[in-house]
Amino acid sequence: MRNGRRTWTNVLVLACLLGPVAAAPAARAAEPPPPPPCDPVGQRLDALEEKVAGLEYTLDRLLKKVDDVLWFERVGDVAEIDKVFIPTVPNPRAEETYGIANERHPFRMWAYVFTPRDLDRSRRHPLLLFPHGGVHGDFTTYYTHVIRELMDQGYVVVAPEYRGSTGYGRAYQEAIDYGGLEVDDVVAARDWAVATLPYVDEKRVGILGWSHGGLISLMAAFDHPDKFVVAYAGVPVSDLLARMGYQTDDYRALYSAPYHIGKTAYEDVDEYRRRSPCWNAEKLKIPLLIHGNTNDRDVNVVEVEHLVQALRAAGKEFRYRIYRDAPGGHSFNRMDTPLARESRREIWEFLAKYLHPDR
Repeated sequence: MRNGRRTWTNVLVLACLLGPVAAAPAARAAEPPPPPPCDPVGQRLDALEEKVAGLEYTLDRLLKKVDDVLWFERVGDVAEIDKVFIPTVPNPRAEETYGIANERHPFRMWAYVFTPRDLDRSRRHPLLLFPHGGVHGDFTTYYTHVIRELMDQGYVVVAPEYRGSTGYGRAYQEAIDYGGLEVDDVVAARDWAVATLPYVDEKRVGILGWSHGGLISLMAAFDHPDKFVVAYAGVPVSDLLARMGYQTDDYRALYSAPYHIGKTAYEDVDEYRRRSPCWNAEKLKIPLLIHGNTNDRDVNVVEVEHLVQALRAAGKEFRYRIYRDAPGGHSFNRMDTPLARESRREIWEFLAKYLHPDR
């Protein structure tokens, strides 16, 4: 009997231990899933990040307004300055509202207009389109001395703040289309100036730019040889495929962002090639001057060298000069140094040969 009691005791103990375990799955299966855990700290952090991101765009707007005031202080003695708001080609990724489809709704763009104060407005004068550089940049007083030199020569200068530029809010910045529709924006600024400014000669329009502005200058000249008679490209972004190879992951992410190209170069080689000047070199039909620098840490000289090789292979006539470790790297001929002034003098003489400014 003792052994029997011990056996039954063991059975009861095991039943108590195993019973809940065996029954647990059925009980849990019958219950509704528990609600997701509440994470008030995580929610507050997400909201804070959103506010900080918004403050960055607000700060950009403030800095832009401050720099706009500085333009009048720094070049107002030699230039009349205006800032115009003009329509250009639509943003295909914009939100459609009020039944207005994107193809019916133009992107609206700001542009600076610099006119020499002593310009004889009874006659027509040459026009220069001047797109700024930067993946997300804007036209700032960094170019003060360049604008002053162009005013001294008698040029009218239009500097478009094409889509993707900073200082105008998130929607404006995220409308970027690098090497694509932003080129159309610059051409639209050219067309606006020719149609609106009575003292501009539509037969004497040139384009110049550095870095990404150099890419835009090249692509505008390639695609619209009927609208420009001469072009200058300084340290130009020329080969996006090569650029994606030597740049960082963070930089590559700017191009593959959902609001931009949306794909990496690995995923869409043809799209990156379509936006690269060196892969469009056969289109050149107007005089062109190119400058590069071997110690450029922003646009590696390999891009400029590829552009030169592509133009040669296409049998094109053009001028170029690659400086050897010029002080200043990427900015070498936009600075206030003897070498920079000498390099810009070459640019001004080249442009003047085709645009014939008063001075």
